[in-house]
Amino acid sequence: MRLLPAQYVKPFLKGHKNDYRNAEAIAEAVQRPTMRPVPLKSAEQLDLQALHRVRSRLIGQRTAVINQIRGFLLECDLPVRQELAGSRELTLPAA
Repeated sequence: MRLLPAQYVKPFLKGHKNDYRNAEAIAEAVQRPTMRPVPLKSAEQLDLQALHRVRSRLIGQRTAVINQIRGFLLECDLPVRQELAGSRELTLPAA
């Protein structure tokens, strides 16, 4: 089994995308002597990649929640600094 980069196979596609034409383009690309396959990743590399994706998603969700809270507070005329530390140091005025 050889894994080919999609951007190298794409020039061999002939339009009207379907499974048969995709297979034909892949077969033609594989026969080229200059076509270099992509090295397969180990299980450890795949696990590390999955952890990075999860961490990235958590950071994005955290940022979205902080921005949403800042927006709600700004509607109440309570400006908050943009940094994460600014949202942690919020002191509300006495009512």
